[in-house]
Amino acid sequence: MRTVRARRLENKTDYKARFSLLKSELPRFVVRKTNRYIIVQLVKSDIAQDRVIFTLNSKSLLKSGWSKEKVGSLKSLVAAYIIGIKAGEEALKHKIHDAIFDIGMYRNIHKSRIYSVLKGALDAGLKIKHSPEVLPSIEQLKKNSSLAEILSKLTKIKPEAK
Repeated sequence: MRTVRARRLENKTDYKARFSLLKSELPRFVVRKTNRYIIVQLVKSDIAQDRVIFTLNSKSLLKSGWSKEKVGSLKSLVAAYIIGIKAGEEALKHKIHDAIFDIGMYRNIHKSRIYSVLKGALDAGLKIKHSPEVLPSIEQLKKNSSLAEILSKLTKIKPEAK
């Protein structure tokens, strides 16, 4: 009888997927979401030892000009996109241009917050292998008008004329 590893039983680690990510020998662009925030890390693996290069949290958007009244939307599609841009810029500062996308045990839902982070990182100049149809469009990001103003303030995306 085969025993299952403890982290697999707790739905924390998919060892088969992790092994294929490690075989690529590229840094992992790791995206996780909590009930309140989006967390992005760039992780390098050296001989099965993970080393975190940097970590960004969507809570840091409050210091960048995110409205205090919109603190509940720090896990939105727009917040995910902006934190993706910031993470992509940070990766380029560390001279990392290529990475592999790691969504962990999250379900693969196209045009979701996780892929919004990916779109932001790609727009910042980071090269990550992906399928273009999984990314949300700019129109989807601008859908919420109050967050579209924040989007235009924190990025170069202009709001639509009304």
